[in-house]
Amino acid sequence: MRIVGLTGGIASGKSTVSNLFKAHGVPVVDADIVARNVLKKGTGGWKKVVAAFGEDILLENGEVDRAKLGQIVFSDPGRRQLLNRLLAPFISRGILMEVLKLWIKGCSIIVLDVPLLFEAKMDKWTKPIVVVWVDPKTQLQRLMIRDGSMEEDAKSRINAQMSLDLKRSQADIVIDNTGSLEALHEQFQKVLTQITRPLTWTEFMLSRKGAFLALFSIFIGVAICKRSP
Repeated sequence: MRIVGLTGGIASGKSTVSNLFKAHGVPVVDADIVARNVLKKGTGGWKKVVAAFGEDILLENGEVDRAKLGQIVFSDPGRRQLLNRLLAPFISRGILMEVLKLWIKGCSIIVLDVPLLFEAKMDKWTKPIVVVWVDPKTQLQRLMIRDGSMEEDAKSRINAQMSLDLKRSQADIVIDNTGSLEALHEQFQKVLTQITRPLTWTEFMLSRKGAFLALFSIFIGVAICKRSP
């Protein structure tokens, strides 16, 4: 099995690339969706977060007001780190379960779409790592337009994340999304060709087919040994 890491930064276009993978039939495990699920009312993640941040972050129906929680953590690095520590075990477990489901289905190539891939140390699970990069000026402009936010607020959200330049330095594949959507699609086609190349022997043995082959080989070996005098 080949697990491809996909990451980027806010307003970098990572979600667009993630959707392109889905459109081309490559299964994607989206960490944002997993994170939303672990914050649902009554879950372990919900209980930890409410205990740490108080009931003021809840909506009338008891669900977490994600926008309000976001405002709190983006303006306070300490509370942001606390939130990440609280949710990291639940998110990691949720991602692992989604990967396991796809492995059982026989998927040989999976994309992990994780905004905090490096920060959460999930990069060690993935190879290759794809980073969607834009220059700082373009990132700021796109975020302000997308969210209708003021420059100071947009800069605060960008600075709350690991810099895209640092992520780019740790990537195996970089998609430069500074240009047009057409240019992004062209780059994506090249990346798609790279990640869908035939599996290495090690990757194959980690796939469901590889596991079945290993079990079959063991069974044959045991059968031969039993017949030997």
